[in-house]
Amino acid sequence: MKSALRWHDHVRINVYWLGLNISAGIITPVLLPYLVALFVSGDQKNTSLATVRVLGLIVAMLVQPIAGMLSDRNSSRWGKRRPFIFWGTILDLVFLGIIAASPGYIGSALDGRLLPMLGVSTAYVVLIIGMVLLQASSNFAQGALQGLLPDLVPSDQRGRSSGVKAVLEVVVPALLVIGIGIGPLVDAGRIGFVTAFIGASLLLTMLITVLFVHEKPLEHRPAESVREPMLRIVALTAIFVLITQGALWLVHSGSAYLATRQISLGLQVALVGLLGMIAMTGSIFAGVYAGARVGIGRDAPKHRSFIWWVINRLLFLAAIGSIQGFALFYLSDVLEIKNAATTTTLLMAVVALFLMTSALVGGYLADRIGRKRLVRTACWIAAAGAFMLLFANSIPLVMISGVILGIGTGAFMATNWALGTDLVPADQRGRYLGISNLAGAGAGIVGAGIGGPIADFFNRLQPGLGYLVIFAIYAGLFLVAALTLRFIPEPGQRT
Repeated sequence: MKSALRWHDHVRINVYWLGLNISAGIITPVLLPYLVALFVSGDQKNTSLATVRVLGLIVAMLVQPIAGMLSDRNSSRWGKRRPFIFWGTILDLVFLGIIAASPGYIGSALDGRLLPMLGVSTAYVVLIIGMVLLQASSNFAQGALQGLLPDLVPSDQRGRSSGVKAVLEVVVPALLVIGIGIGPLVDAGRIGFVTAFIGASLLLTMLITVLFVHEKPLEHRPAESVREPMLRIVALTAIFVLITQGALWLVHSGSAYLATRQISLGLQVALVGLLGMIAMTGSIFAGVYAGARVGIGRDAPKHRSFIWWVINRLLFLAAIGSIQGFALFYLSDVLEIKNAATTTTLLMAVVALFLMTSALVGGYLADRIGRKRLVRTACWIAAAGAFMLLFANSIPLVMISGVILGIGTGAFMATNWALGTDLVPADQRGRYLGISNLAGAGAGIVGAGIGGPIADFFNRLQPGLGYLVIFAIYAGLFLVAALTLRFIPEPGQRT
């Protein structure tokens, strides 16, 4: 596709993002917290939620870049990317069934045998298995999908195409979720219906992609072996996980030590909060920089700006994704909202409405006035929205915070992705954009993996306090993300 694309071309190329984000938009902020709260005790639910997410995202960090790399070499007559999208979706349907079956294990005979031995319910174990497998299959498809936009969209149109992508990622899924009443269904325990809706969304968007997006088959497969790059991906994941878990250990040790000292609650908040901020930012910088160097290999020094782009993206996504992930618990524990799943979906819809305008305008402006300027502005706006959550003691104030976060996130998602596509080698887009999965999977590992235990620690000292501490930390991550942009050149400049 060398000529100017029409609006429906951009929609077809990006439509599978709609299915993926209907799935993520239901599971991450609504379904998963609901099931975790159903399966584990209240004083451990944030940590338990973090555990499910971290285990699944470790798998995502492995699978997505490998799938992207393999799709770069795929010579199927259906094209490089679409076969991965097809088979990944088929497996998604199977693994969604496992998640749907998990509540049936509550109080089962198997639960009676495993609960004393493992210390957790069988239903929780089944949920973990289903989520880990779903992450594997979903990222098998998504790793290939990452390369579809840069494959088919000319460089001067990627800003607007990324804007369409951002709308399909957040706005349309949120409107569909609220329109079909997913929140009340979750509150009513209709898990089978909810997972069926997710599966249908993935299946429909997959069929549109496979049948109506036309790729040219790869004429010549690269001669290079994939063995060394695959080993690098494994090493990259191991490095990032070890660094993040080391940071989590630091937070655990520090908070445990302070709990034994005779110091005020305010000082504990300041010290553990600062420790959490250092742990998150430190693990992001060290994990991405060391891991990406291993994943890219000896070409890494030539692509320093790409590594900084991944760091910038990870900082932002760690903050916004974790705020989204803990929103249901915040609404139920702090604001004491009944039917919190319903309120969470309403909040997501409000965010989405304002994100839509921001994403579309941001996509066009990115092609005209510079992408870095818009990304930096988006980070400042999102930080303001996160700080406002610290004083949001009512639903209207939470909604206003959501509006601000939506505006910032929309501008970021539209503009940052376009900035990244300009930084990768054209013949290795799947590999490099797959490495950017550090910013997707790594965001949850850092933000939720460290934030969940911090929330539980402070909630035990004072109910609801933990959410305020982690929201303040996430606001700080937005600010640090803005500062990292000085290391990323505008497109066309030397790295």
